[in-house]
Amino acid sequence: MKAIATGFLAVATVVYALATWAGAAGWGSWTGYVAAAAEAGMVGALADWFAVTALFRRPFGLPIPHTAIIPTKKDAFGKSLGDFVGENFLSAQVVRSRLASLGIARRLGEWLAAPGSAERVTTEAAAALRGVLAVLRDEDVQAVVSEAVTRRAAATQVAEPIGRMLGKVVADGGHHGVVDLVAVRVHDWLAEHHVDVVDKVALKSPGWTPRFVDHQVGERVYKELMRFVTAIRDDPQHPARGAIDTFLADFAVELQTDEATKARVERAKAELLVRDEVQDLIASSWAAIRSLVLNAAEDEDSQLRTRIRDALRSFGRRLSRDRRLQGKADGWLQDAAQYVVETYRAEITSLISDTVAGWDADEASRKIEANVGRDLQFIRINGTVVGALAGLLIHTMATALGG
Repeated sequence: MKAIATGFLAVATVVYALATWAGAAGWGSWTGYVAAAAEAGMVGALADWFAVTALFRRPFGLPIPHTAIIPTKKDAFGKSLGDFVGENFLSAQVVRSRLASLGIARRLGEWLAAPGSAERVTTEAAAALRGVLAVLRDEDVQAVVSEAVTRRAAATQVAEPIGRMLGKVVADGGHHGVVDLVAVRVHDWLAEHHVDVVDKVALKSPGWTPRFVDHQVGERVYKELMRFVTAIRDDPQHPARGAIDTFLADFAVELQTDEATKARVERAKAELLVRDEVQDLIASSWAAIRSLVLNAAEDEDSQLRTRIRDALRSFGRRLSRDRRLQGKADGWLQDAAQYVVETYRAEITSLISDTVAGWDADEASRKIEANVGRDLQFIRINGTVVGALAGLLIHTMATALGG
């Protein structure tokens, strides 16, 4: 295109030279019209060549003011372009209007309700979850979990909640099963360790008593223990059971009202939390949770993935039909988009200005010229043609008025 535009200039120059020669040779008045048109065409071609060239470089390398505009004004162009984008495309009103016209919530609901969409989202979410769990270091997560649980437990008063829970359990008789279990286990243990119990009692007897007496005492103690435990086990109305009920009920009240009891419980809680066994248990909970989540994420038929799929489909159907929900969801999206553009508009537009500023001036000029240069060469061609027509018109008018 440069060659064609330059060819137009060359043709105008040749025509001007020939017409001037022909006029001087007396070929007729028509040569003046041709020469005037060619001369104006040359002027138009040169003027437009200068204008087009001045955009990208200095004509002939001369330091003419206001030339090489793109290389010298590149950074200003980048800033102006960033400001233009920020004001006209990243304004809150423009973003909200565009999002409102799209109906994103309705479209999202229809897509989620469509067959296969919920499955796809669930699969991608499971893959993402597996990726996150793979990246996380177990020791780091365990430390965070342990610290969070410990801090939360230390800051939470447990005496009163335990008292309320214990009072409810006692009032409902929920502790009777535990008492029954303990009574059965104690009875069974005594039955299995008859000899051990008798020997322990005999060992505690005075040294001056005969051994057969010690043995008889041991047997007597063992039988009384067995009788007492058996009675508790078999009799739901045994006085010992009533004593346990009374003790637990009174303790539940103390946990809620007695400051000394509360303080003792809180001290016991604090001492329990710092024990290595408890800390190891808290930290090891992450491993159990991680394994559980990984297995559920990998199994397509797991309850986790099944519930997620069902929830997504249900939400999609509701979102596609419920206009009120659509309005809320679209409003949330618009609010979020508005917050982003208002908070980060400068960062977004600076991406444009900083990118342009980072370009090499000459390289940027060459790239722009390569993209728009073809159209700019048409300006030179048009300048030649329009200049020639204007010159012809002016010469014609001047001749007519002069004649």
